Amino acid sequence: MDMPFCPSSPVQPVLRAVDFFCGAGGMTHGLRSAGIDVLGGIDNEEQCRASYESNNAPARFLHRDITQLTFEELAGAFGLHVDDPRLVFVGCSPCQYWSKIQTSRAKSEKTAFLLKEFQRFVEHFLPGFIVLENVPGLKTNRRSYLPRFLEAIEAQGYHYAQGIVDAQFYGVPQHRRRYLLIAARHFSHVALPEPEGAPIPLSAVLGPAHGFPPIPAGHADKSDFMHTTAALTEKNLRRLRLTPHDGGTRMAWKDDPELQIDAYRGKDDYFCDVYGRMHWDRPAPTITTRFHSLSNGRFGHPEEDRAISLREGAVLQSFPRDYRFTASSMYGIARQIGNAVPPALARHIGQYLVRMVSHGNI
Repeated sequence: MDMPFCPSSPVQPVLRAVDFFCGAGGMTHGLRSAGIDVLGGIDNEEQCRASYESNNAPARFLHRDITQLTFEELAGAFGLHVDDPRLVFVGCSPCQYWSKIQTSRAKSEKTAFLLKEFQRFVEHFLPGFIVLENVPGLKTNRRSYLPRFLEAIEAQGYHYAQGIVDAQFYGVPQHRRRYLLIAARHFSHVALPEPEGAPIPLSAVLGPAHGFPPIPAGHADKSDFMHTTAALTEKNLRRLRLTPHDGGTRMAWKDDPELQIDAYRGKDDYFCDVYGRMHWDRPAPTITTRFHSLSNGRFGHPEEDRAISLREGAVLQSFPRDYRFTASSMYGIARQIGNAVPPALARHIGQYLVRMVSHGNI
């Protein structure tokens, strides 16, 4: 529930935040919609700057590698002070290393322990609040740095709540299980935001009735709406045309010697969602950085012969329809969308923090 306020009186944000590993700004956007003054975000991918700043002004994008960032530089960039009880540090570091999704360990290993780098800034600045959002593997993987991070913040006087949440219960039309931690230095009781509402099915956000006209595979939308889809080979088009609407799978053509995929021959229970269609009456599956690709999951449109578009993926991540993404390629935009914290989930986190402060004495 939103906190009541008087629209005739100026309302000053009760909290300020810095968004580490901010990407295109999903967390920032959600926190700002909850009334938190997000000073800016930090990320080492310069191509995220335009997406971040064009949608979240006056929040600034600081292009830095956190391993090279100094305390003085961060303080100067955002006007930070040590031991500010109304400051929030958000650390949603890249999660590929701890994810179940197949990825290159060599490429992802260098980001595996960024939480330790984030810890340096927590221990120096002692913000009033800490928020972590990541894949469940951050908590469950025996090699995770998380236990040492928790020991460190406990030693600094933080109380925290942690757990695995599903974004579909926080206004996100997508089944997305995430690890969430909220920590506070000036509150002894901390909890996670309560789930609100029933899951949102695809039919409530996609389709012509919601501004998504039918389009073919390979459609290029030159407008900022970006209802753009990846092209398909003729063989993949044939596969998709044989896949039943509204939740169909590759089982429909598994016995076709020409269409069956070599890697799945005799493995009908192996990655069953690949090449599948989404269901109209269910939330989407987890939106990844390759949601625009039919061969990377259940990303087929429920009835059109294509994978979902860039804007459809963004809506399933709960981004506003006018959120503008900028990158040098279709994959670059899909990566920004898939890597983001869903703004609706971030808004729930922000609203919880605002209620804590509004009802407290700091």
